[in-house]
Amino acid sequence: MLNIILYLMLGLSAGILSGLIGIGGGLIIIPALIYVFKFSQLQAQGTTLALLLPPIGLLAFLVYYRNGYVDLKAAVPICLAFFVGGLFGAKVAVGLSNIFLQRLFGTVMFLVSLKMIFTK
Repeated sequence: MLNIILYLMLGLSAGILSGLIGIGGGLIIIPALIYVFKFSQLQAQGTTLALLLPPIGLLAFLVYYRNGYVDLKAAVPICLAFFVGGLFGAKVAVGLSNIFLQRLFGTVMFLVSLKMIFTK
């Protein structure tokens, strides 16, 4: 049950950032699945493709799924919360300046890149 709550929080956070600055799946969810939930890189990628399925990642998802790298118990709650979070993030974003959003986007990308480069 705790994991479901944490998956929902991840999806909501990623959805808000997606709506706010246009990022989420690759930049937020994959690192969180790796570092917080201890997924392998392949499991994180496959699970993220599962929640981005229609129609973006369908064929890639099927490859990961057939090879056992998709956790649907994680993908479904993250997807549902991501959907709702995207609405909240978008509502906030339209009230912010372009330069603020550019700086926020760059900062998030920079911090995530440091984490992925310098930690195991």
